[in-house]
Amino acid sequence: MKQSKLIGIVLLVVGAGLAFWGYQLSGGLGSQITQTVSGSMADDVMYRYIAGAACAAVGAYFLATA
Repeated sequence: MKQSKLIGIVLLVVGAGLAFWGYQLSGGLGSQITQTVSGSMADDVMYRYIAGAACAAVGAYFLATA
């Protein structure tokens, strides 16, 4: 297995994990209060969603080019 393919798989798994972690945080009390008051998601939830999407995109790129 090529090293770039392995890195791609790891990045996809990490991206999915970060997205799931963000989803779990979005259901928490603090996040729901922030969403009710401000109308937007909490920053820590958004950071995890963005990082998860970026990791998954880079991982998919590595898998596609391997």
